[in-house]
Amino acid sequence: MENSIHSRGDEAEAHQVDTRSRARRLSRSYKCRCEGRVSFDSTQCPACGSQLGYLPDEGRVVALDAGPKPETWITAGRDDILKFCANRNSPAACNWMVYADNPAPFCIACRLNRTIPDITDADNARYWARVEAAKRRLVSQLIALGSPVRSRLYDDPENGLMFDFLRSPSGGPQVTTGHANGLITLNVEEADSAKREQIRHALGEPYRTLLGHFRHEVGHYYWDRLIRDSRWLEPFRQLFGDERASYAEALKRNYEQGPPENWAQSYISGYTTMHPWEDWAETWAHYMHLADGLGTAMGFGLDVANIERDFPPFGKEALYAPFDPNAPRFLELLNGWLELVVMLNEMARSMGQPDFYPFVMSAPAAAKLQFVQMVVFDARTRPKL
Repeated sequence: MENSIHSRGDEAEAHQVDTRSRARRLSRSYKCRCEGRVSFDSTQCPACGSQLGYLPDEGRVVALDAGPKPETWITAGRDDILKFCANRNSPAACNWMVYADNPAPFCIACRLNRTIPDITDADNARYWARVEAAKRRLVSQLIALGSPVRSRLYDDPENGLMFDFLRSPSGGPQVTTGHANGLITLNVEEADSAKREQIRHALGEPYRTLLGHFRHEVGHYYWDRLIRDSRWLEPFRQLFGDERASYAEALKRNYEQGPPENWAQSYISGYTTMHPWEDWAETWAHYMHLADGLGTAMGFGLDVANIERDFPPFGKEALYAPFDPNAPRFLELLNGWLELVVMLNEMARSMGQPDFYPFVMSAPAAAKLQFVQMVVFDARTRPKL
């Protein structure tokens, strides 16, 4: 069954140009004006000493020059005057830029924060720095994908997004990471690698990272924004199941019985079998994993077409909407990612590390990933600084 919401007849040349353009937007390859290599979180070029800032509306790290007024900045190729995010000199070390005439002191990523931990505590400051670094990667990718990103505190009190970054007090109660009505709560102790590894091992998870938490929990938020009360709801139920099933009962059953034995034939992970909401959130997270990972690889010049394939690629028969105009693009993304992770898993093993991507992709999981992409493409917006 076709569920396309896009017009047919895209020209091949336009498709290629758009694919290259979006690959650049999703890349993590950045250079200073001196051609020195810089990173996504860089605030100063190590080669020439230029002040650097990230432009979220362009997805670029750029060199900055002093602007016409104190504490303002300009950059080549733009006429607007910019300022640093107020968190630049905090432990968060935010390098994102804001329009100088914007009364908000914070960038589009930092405006999402409702609560941060007490950073007079050295551990909290260290945890928060790592949390913010992961969150900036999340937000930058959401913007590049065109997903709506608006602060519940500053921009959209009804439908916006906000974060509470909390630490469990000594003796409890324990802070639980999760999402509720646009609020994502994260236990900042997840930024402690040793503690996070203990939790990962205790829960039998193959993968647990700060960025993974963010991508999963924001998937719940976008279910509320993009699926609930929309034309996507019934197709969602056909593919993922009926979300009206009791979540409390599903949670109890999952802890008592675990996932079914044959879960890998239809799901991306055992946890996703618990409830359609969790299946959606984890599938959303995996779509973000592969889009960001493959975009980064392409940004550094890696051509996945040159990687030897040890398995047959997915074809249209595996897709949710095989005749959607963007189906070929999705298959390129999916098959390119799977080719890449075979190599990266072997490289990780060569270094004595766990697999880079410890998951096996089934055809039903691939169909769900395409559904996520269709929803993402349907909801594209443009951000503002």
